[in-house]
Amino acid sequence: MAGDEAKGRKILVAVDEGEESAYALSWCLKNVVDQNSNDTLVLIYAKQTPPVYPAMDGTGYLFSSEIIASMERYGNAVADSVMEKAMRLCKEVIHDVGLRWKTRVENGDPRDVICKMADKLGVDMVVIGSHGYGIIKRAFLGSVSNHCAQNVKCPVLIVKMPKSAASSPNE
Repeated sequence: MAGDEAKGRKILVAVDEGEESAYALSWCLKNVVDQNSNDTLVLIYAKQTPPVYPAMDGTGYLFSSEIIASMERYGNAVADSVMEKAMRLCKEVIHDVGLRWKTRVENGDPRDVICKMADKLGVDMVVIGSHGYGIIKRAFLGSVSNHCAQNVKCPVLIVKMPKSAASSPNE
């Protein structure tokens, strides 16, 4: 057991464009990660797979290769922005203590990407934010956190952002 502590944990943290994932990352850095340990954070962003458009869709609109390339560039820019924000948050909270982190951008549905990468990377824990959808929205939109909690083999920590923090610009 002592050897495991010296090795440190590998903690996967799912990030996206929302305040909920930023809050979950911040909460993880302050409450889960031991700043004097050898823990490694793996920040993962699931970029939605771009839809495949035929040259002409059913309504008669034509999708040129330039439009499709532009949509791909936009998706890459969003992924870069999300990762930059997450890394900046890590630096602000940890203050150069030596925590290691890696970033991964994967294509696909967030539910599947998080579960697949948790298994593939052999992480010790998954941390994910919760949007706090009610039962109706969750039934129609699905719940990434619930899917991961049911399908990932390691512990999953679901961090729910308090309503008071939702209006705070600092979190």
